[in-house]
Amino acid sequence: MSRADQSLPDGVVTHTGQDRRLLVFYALVSAVLLTLMGGLAWQQLLRADVHDARERQQGLRRVLVPGPRGRIFDREGRLLAGSRPRFAVTLALDELGREFRAEYQAVRQNFRAAGEKDVPTTAQLEQIARTSVVRRYLESLDSILGRQTRLDTAGLQAHFSEQSLLPYVLLNDLTPEEYARLLEQLPVNSPMQVFASSVREYPFARLAAHTLGYVSAGVSREVPEDFPGEKLATFQLKDMAGRDGLEYKFEEQLMGGVGGVIFRVTPSGYRINPPRVKLAPTRGRDLVTSLDADLQAAAESGLDDLTGAAVALDVRTGEVLVLASSPNYNLQDFTPRLGSAASDDITARGAWFNRAVTGFYPPGSTFKLLTSIAALRAGVITPEQLMDEPCDGRIRIGNTWKTCDNGDGHHGAISLSAAIAESCDVFFYQLGLQTQPERIAAEARRFHLASRPAIELPNLSPKNDRSIIPEPAWFLRTHGRKISDGDTANIAIGQGDVLVTPLTMACFAASLARDEIFTQPTLLHDPGAPAQHHERTGLTPEQRTALLDGMEGCTMSTSTVIGTARILTAPSLRIPGLQIAGKTGTAQVKDRKNIAWFICFAPRKNPQIAIAVAIEGQEAGETFAGGAYAAPVAQKILRKWSEKQARAAATAGPPMFTLPLPAPAP
Repeated sequence: MSRADQSLPDGVVTHTGQDRRLLVFYALVSAVLLTLMGGLAWQQLLRADVHDARERQQGLRRVLVPGPRGRIFDREGRLLAGSRPRFAVTLALDELGREFRAEYQAVRQNFRAAGEKDVPTTAQLEQIARTSVVRRYLESLDSILGRQTRLDTAGLQAHFSEQSLLPYVLLNDLTPEEYARLLEQLPVNSPMQVFASSVREYPFARLAAHTLGYVSAGVSREVPEDFPGEKLATFQLKDMAGRDGLEYKFEEQLMGGVGGVIFRVTPSGYRINPPRVKLAPTRGRDLVTSLDADLQAAAESGLDDLTGAAVALDVRTGEVLVLASSPNYNLQDFTPRLGSAASDDITARGAWFNRAVTGFYPPGSTFKLLTSIAALRAGVITPEQLMDEPCDGRIRIGNTWKTCDNGDGHHGAISLSAAIAESCDVFFYQLGLQTQPERIAAEARRFHLASRPAIELPNLSPKNDRSIIPEPAWFLRTHGRKISDGDTANIAIGQGDVLVTPLTMACFAASLARDEIFTQPTLLHDPGAPAQHHERTGLTPEQRTALLDGMEGCTMSTSTVIGTARILTAPSLRIPGLQIAGKTGTAQVKDRKNIAWFICFAPRKNPQIAIAVAIEGQEAGETFAGGAYAAPVAQKILRKWSEKQARAAATAGPPMFTLPLPAPAP
């Protein structure tokens, strides 16, 4: 013991130096404190923006609302497709947090008071509480409206778990009386409110159904790039989108712009008002079509319960005035959604099929006009030249006798004009053989009959274009044999393998009216559209006159010519003062329904409207003449057109618009 230690009392020990173990301990504690302080500084100062972003994501919710859909008009401003309000009663679930909690406590106490052994879980108790609260609101509605509505509990729970910030629909499709009653009796601050959404409306119901198309609901829209809150939890009200026709083709133009709000929410997910951000949705752009509702209605009235199609074009511009297919369907059945019964009915009647643009039929004797042009341009025949063999009702071609099934069947020696007017098969069998199939096919391609015209409708890709203009190479490739004289004779009168659509033949008629080889159809209206100009047919004035004389003679009955569309001269069908240049056709397809055709343009001088009508026969093999079935449909269109022209002339101006015309589509 040291001397210093000797002076101290017993049991007292002194340390003259520091304990190294304490130094290590102090160092460790200091390091931990420094680490904690550094981490806190890092999180508070350097990562503040990250935490702020996380807080926003957890505390903010984004609700997106679709904009109203654009409208579709006819060329005179009449509404063909619009939107109407659809009223429902909605319940704001995110405003009922206090009621849900109170009901939860009451339900739990009831289970405990009843001494139940199997008490539901917390989640089950919350579900029971929510259902009870919502059912009370629904019962209060029923008492006001005199209804008895069943609550969809499964739908309620799904909505609460997935879309709690969106209003839950208690009642849908309120009548005007119910809507007015609820506006009077629902408190302003009630979580139940009358909610207005929009559904598509088609004022003319069935008019131009295949052209307009339809929409379906339940579509989520893309969020605008400039809309804030990209990383926030997002809820979206469903929109409607085009599924066919113009509604589908111009979806990008017609659909409204998405709007919405950003709300702050409590930890339980309930909304805190007012919203942090609010962006109003925008209406889609309107579409002005080339259709004329009056002429379209006349065409559909003429088709009535027939199966077929009618197309009418503005000869000058190619704008489609009529695009009708029968049978059709009621577009109102698609609002707000198509039921299974209505869908089954459309399917059973074959009404989904747009025969005007996708109905491929042999053109029958309407094709004789093309054969005539090919023969005239090739120098095979002159306007006044007679065939070597007069028509006595039949002619031998190869080893087969072919009959003349048009007119009286015994036309004798006639010129080209008379052969067109009376549709003499024997004349055109000979003319086709003299012209040769290569020339006929080349002329048909020059007139763009070998492909379906492009138009602003969906599902018209070249892959499903079944247009056929046979030629020797096609026969060898398709049938594995050379083309025969019998094949050529059939082609000359538009039968056999030839296939075209009603729209194709309407364009052909419009082209003939302008003495040109092509017409580009369009379903969009442009009041300032220039006249179309394409390559001329190449006919001399004398040749064109002979062709038009035959077409006009087709619609007449005189002492020298009995036209196959002479039914148009009947007192009930005659349109005074209107010269019509037309051609009938009857495509007799073996073991299939025959097709009745009529194509025309009017007036003969200064043509303005061109029409093609194709009607399917009811039974296989029956006689189904174009003059008897197709021409009267065209007559209804022409009569309405003539009446409108006369009315416009009397008022020295265009027809009155029922609505202001929107700007044409780009």
